Amino acid sequence: MSSSSTPGLSRLNDADDGAAAAALHEVCASRAWGNKILAQRPYATTDALFAASDAAMAELTAEDLAEAMAGHPPIGRPKPGDATSNREQSGMAGASDELKEELLELNLAYQEKFGHVFLICATGRTGEQMRDAVRNRIDNSPEQEREIVRVELGKINRIRLTRLTETAEGDAA
Repeated sequence: MSSSSTPGLSRLNDADDGAAAAALHEVCASRAWGNKILAQRPYATTDALFAASDAAMAELTAEDLAEAMAGHPPIGRPKPGDATSNREQSGMAGASDELKEELLELNLAYQEKFGHVFLICATGRTGEQMRDAVRNRIDNSPEQEREIVRVELGKINRIRLTRLTETAEGDAA
């Protein structure tokens, strides 16, 4: 990751609070996370933004994490028309119908046990890797799972913040 300032970082720093809050909400649905990032502007470097994101993620309560997770569709079912969820879940694009059905069943079992969607940083993972991750994590305690989710959200936020700060004005986000 670059430690320099980028046009996208300058736009985030210079945007009015409303526009910056909206952009940050696209990164993470937790208002607490977004407010912490917003309050610390301007960022001198993308590394400073990543450090602030990591620190804000570490401070999220269980309720804040639940709010952040609510912004993520289930694995294998990206939001229709949402380029971000389609891009992040591209590992499912070539998955067989059997794998998609198995993942749906695992997602439902996971959601029944934990009360929220299975969350994983899906970028770069195959459908089989995501299925195996659900299988491995479904026996975790709620406390273990909450901390794994916190780590996974942090990874997702970094990927999305990178995209936000590297995207030039007018590019599709």
